[in-house]
Amino acid sequence: MERPPRSLWNRILAEPERAPEHIALAASERFGPQAEEWVRIAGAGHTPEELAKVAYRKHVRLARLEGGVLGVGGAFTAAPDVVALIWIQSRMIFYIAAAYGYDPRHPMRPAEFLAIQGVYATPADAREALDGMGKLMAQAMVEKALSSRTTDRLHRRLVKYLARRMARRYAGRLIPFIGAPIGAIQNGNATKAVGKQALAFYARP
Repeated sequence: MERPPRSLWNRILAEPERAPEHIALAASERFGPQAEEWVRIAGAGHTPEELAKVAYRKHVRLARLEGGVLGVGGAFTAAPDVVALIWIQSRMIFYIAAAYGYDPRHPMRPAEFLAIQGVYATPADAREALDGMGKLMAQAMVEKALSSRTTDRLHRRLVKYLARRMARRYAGRLIPFIGAPIGAIQNGNATKAVGKQALAFYARP
C-alpha cells in the first residue's frame, strides 16, 4: 500500500485544522482513477456486492499491516499512523463506491468520504466546506481543542485531532513495540467500522 504523498503531508502540516479536507481531496485525485481501473479489471464475474466486499476485506488487511508496522515506534509514529490509516480508509471508500457503480471521480465522492468518517453531518455539508463556503466544522473543532493549550506540539495536535474518534483506545499505542499489536488490532477494527458504513451507504437503493 502506497504511503500518503509528501505533498499531502506538507498541506496537513501547514493547515492541521483542515487535515480531513486535505486528505479527502488528495484521495480523490489519487484513488478515483485507481478505483475506476480496478473495477474494470477485477469486476468481471462479480456482483457489485461481491466486489465491494472484496475491497472491504482487502483494506481491513492493509490497515492491520500498517498499524503493526508503524505501531513499533510508539508516540514517534502516532501521527503518521493515524494519517496513514485514514489514507487507507479513504482508498477503501473510493473502491467500494466504484464497486457499486458510482463514478469514483465524481466531486461528491470526497464529500461522502468526510460524511462517512463523521467529520460532517451530510455529504452536502462536506461538499460545501470543500468548495470553501461556510465555516469548516473541522476548523471550529480544532479552535476549541487548542484554546486551552496553544503550545502543544504539532504532532500531538494531529494525534488528538485525527484520532478523535478513537482517542480513548489510543494510549497503549504510544509505547514503542507494545503499540505494534495494539495498532494492528485497532486499525483493523476501525477500518471494519468505516467499511461497514461505506457498504451500507453505497448499497442503498
